[in-house]
Amino acid sequence: MKKTVFLMCLCISVIVSACGREEELEQGDSLGELPQMNETVADNEIEAIIHTNMGEIQIKLFPEHAPKTVENFVTLSEDGYYDGVIFHRVIDNFMIQGGDPTGTGAGGESAFGGTFEDEFSPALAHFRGALSMANIGEPNTNRSQFFIVQADNSEVEEYLDYLKGQGGVFPEEVVDFYTEVGGTPHLDNGHTVFGHVIGGMDIVDTIAGVPTGVNNRPLEDVIIEMIEINQ
Repeated sequence: MKKTVFLMCLCISVIVSACGREEELEQGDSLGELPQMNETVADNEIEAIIHTNMGEIQIKLFPEHAPKTVENFVTLSEDGYYDGVIFHRVIDNFMIQGGDPTGTGAGGESAFGGTFEDEFSPALAHFRGALSMANIGEPNTNRSQFFIVQADNSEVEEYLDYLKGQGGVFPEEVVDFYTEVGGTPHLDNGHTVFGHVIGGMDIVDTIAGVPTGVNNRPLEDVIIEMIEINQ
C-alpha cells in the first residue's frame, strides 16, 4: 500500500523535491543539529498538544522556520476550529491526516480566509513524526488540513536514492536522520513541515493502525477533542 502511495506522490512532488533544495544548498552542505532531532521545546518554539479520543500527541512547532504556517495552526487551534474534527485519512506506515471540519478531505479554511503560501526550510524534513500541511497537490494551497508522518525506515533509503538520482539535494544530517528514524523524503519541498512529535508517537502508531474503509477513512471515528497551545 505504501509503495502505491509513494508512486502516486512522486509524480507530483519529485520535480519540486529534486530542485527545491538546489537553490539553497549544495550536496554535502552541513546544517548542524536539526530542530527535529531534539525532543525539548526551545525558547523559539511552541508546544501543542493534540488531545484525541485515543490519547495525547505532544508536538513542538517551528515559527522561526515556518512563521505563517505556525500562525495558521495556532490561531485555528485556539479558536477551537479543530475541536471535534476527525482524522479522516490514515495509512499505516505512511501518515495520519486531519484538520477538515467536513470530515471529507475536501474542506477546511485557513485562519487567513483562503489558501496561503508554502514555507520550505532546508532545516526541516518529513522525518517520522513530522507535522506537515496537506494540500491539493499544487503549490501554495495550504488551508487547515495537516498530517503527521508515521512511516518507518524500511524503504527510506530506496526513496532517497531515487530522489538523488533525479537531482535531489539532501544534506548529510538529513540523510542520516532519515536513515535512522524513517519518513517520507519524497514529500520534501512539496508540503510545508512546521512541527514535530516529541511525545505520544505511540498514539500516532495506534491511530495509523486502525481498521479503515473507503478512501482510507477509519471505520470508527478518531476524534481531535481539542488542540492545546502552550506559548
